[in-house]
Amino acid sequence: MDMSMSGMGMAMGSMSMGTGVPNLFDLQKMYWAVIGAAVAFAAALNILETILCRQRIRAANRNTLTPSKPKSFFFLTVATTTAMLREVAYAPFPPLQFRKYAFHSQPIGRIILVLSNLIILITLCFYKLDPKDQWQWENIGYRTGFITICQLPLLFLLAGKNNIIGLLSGYSYERLNMLHRWAARCLLLTATLHMGYWFRDWARWDYISEKIKEDSITVKGLIAWAILVWIVFSSMSPVRGWNYEFFLIQHILSFAAFVAVVYIHTPAEVHVWIWISVGLFLFDRLARAGFILCNNISLFHRRQRAGAKVGGLWACKAEFEPLSHNTTRITIPDPPICWRAGQHVFLSCHSVLPLQSHPFTISSLPEDGEMVFVIRSKKGGTKSLFGHAEKQLTLPSSESDLVGPKRTSVVIDGPYGQVRPLRQFDSVVFLAGSAGATFTVPLMRDIVSAWNPHTKSRINPKCSLLGVDSGAVTRHIRFVWVVKSVSQFDWFSQQLSAATEDVETWRRDGRDISIELSVYVTCDDDYTSGQKLVTSELPLLENRGLQAHGELEEVGSIYSHDEKAVMKYKEEDVSVHSVPTSTASSQETPSKPATYGPNGTCCCTRTIADEDSIVPPALEICKCESSRSRSSTVEGLMITGTTPLMAPAPAEAANAKPPLRSHITFLSGRPQPRNIIRKTLEQAYGESAVVVCGPRGLVDDVRRSVVSLSDERAIHKGTGAQGVYLHTEAFNY
Repeated sequence: MDMSMSGMGMAMGSMSMGTGVPNLFDLQKMYWAVIGAAVAFAAALNILETILCRQRIRAANRNTLTPSKPKSFFFLTVATTTAMLREVAYAPFPPLQFRKYAFHSQPIGRIILVLSNLIILITLCFYKLDPKDQWQWENIGYRTGFITICQLPLLFLLAGKNNIIGLLSGYSYERLNMLHRWAARCLLLTATLHMGYWFRDWARWDYISEKIKEDSITVKGLIAWAILVWIVFSSMSPVRGWNYEFFLIQHILSFAAFVAVVYIHTPAEVHVWIWISVGLFLFDRLARAGFILCNNISLFHRRQRAGAKVGGLWACKAEFEPLSHNTTRITIPDPPICWRAGQHVFLSCHSVLPLQSHPFTISSLPEDGEMVFVIRSKKGGTKSLFGHAEKQLTLPSSESDLVGPKRTSVVIDGPYGQVRPLRQFDSVVFLAGSAGATFTVPLMRDIVSAWNPHTKSRINPKCSLLGVDSGAVTRHIRFVWVVKSVSQFDWFSQQLSAATEDVETWRRDGRDISIELSVYVTCDDDYTSGQKLVTSELPLLENRGLQAHGELEEVGSIYSHDEKAVMKYKEEDVSVHSVPTSTASSQETPSKPATYGPNGTCCCTRTIADEDSIVPPALEICKCESSRSRSSTVEGLMITGTTPLMAPAPAEAANAKPPLRSHITFLSGRPQPRNIIRKTLEQAYGESAVVVCGPRGLVDDVRRSVVSLSDERAIHKGTGAQGVYLHTEAFNY
């Protein structure tokens, strides 16, 4: 790929640039040898993790006391090395603050991968060539062109939903997408070097303008470079978040134009890299099209057709239900596919969103017999889905509507996503912010399901092929969910309540298992008193619909069958940040524990350092003030006041009993992830896992907590402390 390659034919790639200097074809092979070695190393780690997982679960099924604790010298060495690498790989840099905006960096492990690729590329571009020697600038121009074009297949390998790198390494496409974006930026860098050294060589003779005017190959190269600049710019997070549908369409069209221009700009000897890239793209698209047809055409699903569960052409019929906080629940009864907890699909509903598909996490398990999505309405497609769900509240218009709920044909593409089986860990901590529970709840339920001795008989045989051996190593689950309003608990009230009840039943049978569930409410007027609430004990919760044993039933829902009664309101995402605190009790009065949200709701900004220290009758730690002295602008509303808006009832505080840890605990405020994780690690007999899904602030906070605890406890360094695995999912595009 150069600015003046015409006439070179097949000679340029194999031409020598000096004694001991590799030819251009050899340099391209060197680059892919490094990439291949990296993928092979990742594949070896993936195989080792799979073997270790199966070994642990089989040991647990044999009633081994500590199946997740390494015992042999080999696995002890692996555990120690892994712990040291994780401390580096998991750590993020502090976010950069600019006014009200925060810019978060990637964790150091990913940064190291990107820098390694960059260093290799720069080395290959200048190996045994002197950038200061003006007579070698032309050679550098040729070499950087050849290095640039050989990177094209890597971009397509990292971009495809079905790709070899993901299959071998055990990482799904969405986790490789960051590498895809940075590979494109590295491509732009080497392309710029390619163009710059040719311009530098021509500038000696004042020849740049003449080449642009008279040389068509130079013009095509400039056009290709300009398109690549646009691709990189439009792939940045603010642009993707502004309008994802626009980004997706223009991204595909821009890459098609880029590949076409590069093809006519380069000599035939390097076109093999272009054809490999096109082949990878077509493979991914054809594979996706085949899976979509098999998943969604009813002819391929005889079992559902025989049971009269599907009819017509499409196999997936969905029910739409509006929930509180502009949230939509979509349910596909008896879905035709299988999946694992934590996976997602691309959902299309062409009657509502023509020619669009959006990724949504599956919030249910295969044994539920239905595929459920809980979707927060923001803008664009999710807003249209919520509007469609609201229309389902109208009175029935025909006799067919009286038979059952209205169903709409949908198309699913997937499932996608890869999470290490969490049942192989001794203890698991889940932290979710707002809609992040759509990811953590099914993962938690999967472990609880593995505790059930009758689970295997309920699982579809086809679905069982997707998982590991039955059984679980896990002894303890810690589940934390941060919401703005307690009504958001309705999204998963039945699932969470059933999980706690099942675990209590099995504990009474002598099982050594436990589960702790906490819901932190940050902006709800009924919960800003800061007292510790247990679902089975306080009358206040029972009045809100929470019954004994943590069950919840809908009472006074904001939705009714009267379409005019539907209420709409907007809510910001939950953002959780820990602040440095001492070991003092969380009941100490903070200087500024509460403030008002944009809609006038009392928001508790206090971080609860230790929820176990809050024992009823609890002191008031969060209160807003009813005399609201407002000082605000259109942006950044700030509200202050002078008297308490809500205080705990004295009778309820006096009659409160010590909390039952097996039930779901409600608290007003924000959690401190470090202390929650630390307590779980201290009681673990083997390796633990931490799973977090939510805003970037919460994810970075958990990352820092895991890294600091790993270093503080000297994991696998002679202290007896066991390892900790971290899996993160952040809200972004």
